Amino acid sequence: MSFRLTYATMFDPPPEMHQRFEEALAAVEARLGRTADLFIDGRDRPAAQHRAKLSPIDRDLRLGEFPLADLADVDAAMTAAHRAWPAWRATPLAERVALMRKVAEIMEGRVYEIAAALTLEVGKNRMEALGEAQETVDFFRCYADDFERNEGYDRALPDDPLAGAVSRNRSVMVPHGPWVVIAPFNFPLALAGGPTAAALVTGNTVVLKGSTDTPWAGRLLADCVRDAGLPPGVFNYLSGSGTEIGAALVDHPLTAGVTFTGSVAVGMGLVRRMAGGAYPRPCIAEMGGKNPCIVTRHADLDDAAVGIARSAYGMGGQKCSALSRLYVHETVAEALVGKLMERIGAIRVGDPRRRENWLGPVVNQRAFENYAAHARALNGHGAHRLAGGRQLGEGDLERGYYVEPMLAEAPAGHPLWKEEMFLPALMLHRFGDRDQAMRLANDTDMGLTAGVYGGEEDVAWFHEHIQAGVTYANRAQGATTGAWPGYQPFGGWKGSGSTGKAIASFYYLPLYMREQSRTVVA
Repeated sequence: MSFRLTYATMFDPPPEMHQRFEEALAAVEARLGRTADLFIDGRDRPAAQHRAKLSPIDRDLRLGEFPLADLADVDAAMTAAHRAWPAWRATPLAERVALMRKVAEIMEGRVYEIAAALTLEVGKNRMEALGEAQETVDFFRCYADDFERNEGYDRALPDDPLAGAVSRNRSVMVPHGPWVVIAPFNFPLALAGGPTAAALVTGNTVVLKGSTDTPWAGRLLADCVRDAGLPPGVFNYLSGSGTEIGAALVDHPLTAGVTFTGSVAVGMGLVRRMAGGAYPRPCIAEMGGKNPCIVTRHADLDDAAVGIARSAYGMGGQKCSALSRLYVHETVAEALVGKLMERIGAIRVGDPRRRENWLGPVVNQRAFENYAAHARALNGHGAHRLAGGRQLGEGDLERGYYVEPMLAEAPAGHPLWKEEMFLPALMLHRFGDRDQAMRLANDTDMGLTAGVYGGEEDVAWFHEHIQAGVTYANRAQGATTGAWPGYQPFGGWKGSGSTGKAIASFYYLPLYMREQSRTVVA
C-alpha cells in the first residue's frame, strides 16, 4: 500500500488495512492459550512460575501463560549481556546497522499479527495498535539511519599545532555495556523496541523487562530480534514485577545504564539510585505528563474540538502525552463545550476488536477503580461533570474494564489538576487573561506535551512561554498527542524527563554512549 501509517494519518486508512487486520486477528485468536518463555542468551528459558494473562476486553478471554522471572533469571540475563558485550561493541558499524534493519524488516512483515496481539493485551483499538507496531519498525530504521549518517559518532579533530611532530586528535563515542530497558504497559512494544534499538545500534547489549500487565508484547519483540540473527546474549527478555525484578536489574553490578518509561515517582527514584553508587551511571528516565492545551479567542473551534477529543480520550487517556488540562478563553468556552459534547457523544465505547468501536477498555481493575474515584472527585471541590463518569458493565461490556469519556469543569484549586490520572478524563477551566492561562498551564512539576489553538500571534506567544518538550499548534490530528519517529522528537522537560533530550531526535543516540578524546602523536 502507498498509505503511510503514522499517528497523524491513522484516522482515514484504506479498506485493505481493515481487512488485513481482521485476518490477522482471527489467526492470532486461534493460537491463544499458549505458554511463553523468557529469552536469555539466545535461547528460550522456561520460568519457574507463570501467570495467566487475561484480556481487559473480556476477563474470560485467556491470552496465554506468561513467565514470571526470578532473581536467578535476572542474574543469567545480565551475565549473558555482559559476556556478549565485547564482541558486540567490536562488531563493525555496517553490520550492526544491517541487523537493526533486519529486525525492522521482520517486524514489518508481522505488523498486523503484532497489532492484533496489542489490541487483545492492552485494549487498543485497531488503528492505535497498528500505529504502535509500525512505530516500532520505524524506531529500528530511524536509529539505524541516524547512527550510519553520523558515522558512529567518530569525529576527526584538528591536529595539535606542534612543530616537528604530528599530533592527531579524535572524539569517539563508545558504548557503556549491558543496558537495562524497563517498558510500560501503554506502549509495551514501542517503548521497549525504541530504547532497545538505540542501545543495540550504539554497541550496548540489552536486557528488557516488560510490564506485568503486558508480557506478550515484549515476547513478540524478542521473537523478531531472535529471528534477525543477533548473537546470543546481545538481547535478553524478562517479565516480572517492577518492585522485585525491575529493582534487581537496576541494582545489578553488571548494569551499565538504564532506560525507564513510567511514572515520575518511580523514575525519579531510579535516577537517584543510578547516581548514588560508586560513580553515576546513565539513566534515561522518560516520565509522566499532565499536559495542557490553551484555546484562545482566535481559535478555529472545529479543529480544536477534534484535536482535544482525540488527545484526551484516545486509548482511554492512557498515554503520557494525553491531554488532561484544558484552558479556554471565556468568550469561546460555551461554543467549544458544545462542540466537545457532540464529539464525546459520538465516541463508540466497546470491544476494540470491532471496527466501529474507537474507545476500548482501561488496562486493569486498578485503573477501573481509579476512574470511579476520580469521577466522584470531579463532582466535588467546586467541580462538576459535563459528560461521563460511569463505569460501563452491562451487556457485552460486563466482563471488561469499560468507562465513559469524562469532561469536567473545575476551579483552578481542584486537587486533580496536579494528578496524572491516566484515564479518559479531561478537566476544563475558563480564563479571561491569556497570561493567566499560561501561568496555569505551567503550574505543574511535569512538562511533556502541550497544545494551543489560536492565531499566529497566539502561537508565537505560546512557544515563547510554554514549559514543555513537545508542542503542537492548531493540530486537529491531536492537541497534545501523535509524535512519530522522524517527524516529531518526543521528550519532556522538568519532571517528565531526566535528560532534556527527546526520543528519535538528533541528540538521542549519544545518550547511550560516552565520549573519549584520543590524541596520538605519530
